[in-house]
Amino acid sequence: MLKLIEVSELKLGMYIHEFCGPGIDQPLWKNGFLLQNEYDVNRILDTKVKELWINVCRGKDIGSCNNANATGIAPIDICSSVCSATFDQELARAMKLCSRSKSAVQKMFGDIRMGRLLETAHVTEVVIDISRSVMRHPDALISLVRLKSSDEYTFMHSVAVCALMIALARQLNLSSEMVLQAGIAGLMHDIGKAVIPAEILNKPGKLTDAEFETMREHPKSGLDMLQASKHFGEEVLDVCLHHHEKMDGTGYPHQLQGAQISLFARMGAICDVYDAVTSERPYKKAWGPADAIHRMAEWKGHFDFEIFHAFVRCVGIYPVGALVRLESGLVGIVIEQHETSLLTPSVNVFYCAVSGKHIAKMVVNLSIAGGQDRIVNRENPKDWGFKDIDQMWSGLPAGKKSHFD
Repeated sequence: MLKLIEVSELKLGMYIHEFCGPGIDQPLWKNGFLLQNEYDVNRILDTKVKELWINVCRGKDIGSCNNANATGIAPIDICSSVCSATFDQELARAMKLCSRSKSAVQKMFGDIRMGRLLETAHVTEVVIDISRSVMRHPDALISLVRLKSSDEYTFMHSVAVCALMIALARQLNLSSEMVLQAGIAGLMHDIGKAVIPAEILNKPGKLTDAEFETMREHPKSGLDMLQASKHFGEEVLDVCLHHHEKMDGTGYPHQLQGAQISLFARMGAICDVYDAVTSERPYKKAWGPADAIHRMAEWKGHFDFEIFHAFVRCVGIYPVGALVRLESGLVGIVIEQHETSLLTPSVNVFYCAVSGKHIAKMVVNLSIAGGQDRIVNRENPKDWGFKDIDQMWSGLPAGKKSHFD
């Protein structure tokens, strides 16, 4: 049932069917959506809209305490009954979870290619498992999922962006239901690539103009697929369609800029790019995680930098797996973040730059080093001739590119 209300009566949980009058330039706002965050409430209040229609069968009514979401399913508390774990404990779980999640995403892509609708219950199950891993220890799965081979990138990228979106949503203090939606959005953001020819997706060289235009169609293709299932929220649809938009309006497919880009789409843009540039691809080598953070911070006009700073607090200035040099001359791999200090992770040192020799491995916890040592630079393993450094924190066998192939 539709009901006309004044914009001042808006509350979280209402399903907005249609706005009255001009002043709305956000494409997805014109299609109806569930109002689930204060960010969108404030953006609507800043428009010239005075009245709007809500659908009380799909969301809250005035004075309602109904907590159902857009699909009519009660929100799932993904934060309940989750105990913390050490990095090593969660790493072992995360290896198995990544393999299961990769298989699930492969099945989703296969189903779509066969013309089948997505099984939303299975999607939610995967996201909940990933979310609980991130809550037990955020560094483990997020770091591990970077170690994917180029031929499994399409599937594991979805898993990685799911985990990053969950961590970022928690960093932004979003509700449990919104954290879940962020994870679903991350898992489904590239689903449109299921219909992109493999020879384009996996091409080792530069795409032709025609091939690039085909690739740019994947956000709209993904939106069509998700809308066909009729079980995904507007936030998920928005990230699928707009994760390649940029703050300066130079992105695609709609060249949105600034406030036209939703909170979730801004989050998705950062998570998508970070995993892409830190992953091995057919046409380029992966950037180191610390190098990626540094370079992304220099891209003017690409990201919302308030959200980017929150993202850095998730993964660290020196993420797990980063090669760093200490003031003492010791060189090592970051193996774990400190809970509150971005500059004092734990580092597994194995080389002395002063003597130019390898040393017995030892862990230096910079947060309890009494200020006697600190990171002075991020380093490129190639400059030092180091190989297989990921095995120092991930348990990855020497010479192997992935835990999941």
